[in-house]
Amino acid sequence: MSINKDVLLKRLIEELHKYGMRTSIFQQNMAQKMGVVHTDLKTANILNETGPITAGELSKITGLSTGSVTALVDRLEKAGYVSRERDESDRRRVMIVPMPERHKQIMNHYNSLGMKIKQLGNHYGDDELKLILKFLSDITDVLDQENEALTKERDL
Repeated sequence: MSINKDVLLKRLIEELHKYGMRTSIFQQNMAQKMGVVHTDLKTANILNETGPITAGELSKITGLSTGSVTALVDRLEKAGYVSRERDESDRRRVMIVPMPERHKQIMNHYNSLGMKIKQLGNHYGDDELKLILKFLSDITDVLDQENEALTKERDL
């Protein structure tokens, strides 16, 4: 590996760290604006990404204890972000189901950010945007793997 590539990769890691921290701060500020707890907003977004899942599955994804997940789902249900429904294929299982109309309300709070990202994206060509999208997809997979490893390590 060339020295230049080493420097670039080091800078990439540093910039991704800064991006992650800014994203976390943005999410906290957005949650405050919406009058919800940061963890609740993240969880509502996770549920909208995954679709219906069990509390155990949500616990694995978030790294929260099952007791914490129960309290969190109680808050989300009370606020109308989710409902609890019996699994059609196994009536013993309870699924946490995101409410699409509430997801639309959440996403409306992100309109300003979305417009600014679109403006930024207009400075790039199609091939550059495809590369950025591929990288973001790949880095998301890496983060999913690392989160899974941390969860397994925690559960030992």
